Amino acid sequence: MTSPSDVSAVVCTLNSVASIAQCLKSLRVSGVGELIVVDAGSTDGTREISSAMADQVLDDPGTGLGNARNVGIAKTTRPFILNMGSDNVMPDGQLQLMLDDLVNLSVQGVSAGTGITGADYLAYGLNGWRQGRFPPGPVAIIGTPTLFVGDLLRAHPYDPTRRFSDDSELCERWARDFDAKFAISSARVLEIGKTTWAEVVARCHMYGVSDAEVFTTGTRSGWGVRRKLKSVLHPARVDLLQPLTRLDAIDGLKTAPFLTAFTAMRYYFWVRSTISQRGG
Repeated sequence: MTSPSDVSAVVCTLNSVASIAQCLKSLRVSGVGELIVVDAGSTDGTREISSAMADQVLDDPGTGLGNARNVGIAKTTRPFILNMGSDNVMPDGQLQLMLDDLVNLSVQGVSAGTGITGADYLAYGLNGWRQGRFPPGPVAIIGTPTLFVGDLLRAHPYDPTRRFSDDSELCERWARDFDAKFAISSARVLEIGKTTWAEVVARCHMYGVSDAEVFTTGTRSGWGVRRKLKSVLHPARVDLLQPLTRLDAIDGLKTAPFLTAFTAMRYYFWVRSTISQRGG
């Protein structure tokens, strides 16, 4: 039987002093066999905390999240690799659930559902978005926190040129080349420090840049009109329509303004990133 001791955890950081200690402590309590931090030159004490709690602290060259993850992945030794955000906290028992789902579902990677604490509308909207967007079960693409089969990830890591769209690129490539399968686990992981509108805007910015990267790369590779249309409609489908259809009527009605604003911001940053790329 697999256990958390079979897991190498990789955490990429940059000035994460508000959350890094809770993140790393939760992984230690969960029993991971190896804990690696990849730091992008933090100046707020993140590196010092990481050095005291992790097995290794490596340097992120600062060329993008895909390459940062690869730096950590290359040093892992365990059968499974967990990619955790520095703002994620792993509750007791949830890593074992991720392992069990990975094995029992016969997939090559799983992610966990995430949730935040709070009683205001922003927390309500974010949790409604997560609940509707990421229900447990088979999916084509998974995002952080992710648990992968270690040997496969070490042999076929992230695209080092991707700033934000590393998860989608990896899952699509694995599905194409190895017929890999993915799922969202029944496990739940907490996300801390993401309870402000500034953080929501930052997330939408990340998604928008990712959308622009995916669309530009796909167009250059010869996407047809149908595939381009699918890409253009993707944010509206997954961030607005999908959550609304999965939430009950009352929650859907209350969450609709948040979902609409979230989707609009994602498109805004997609357009802005595309204009910036063309201008460069």
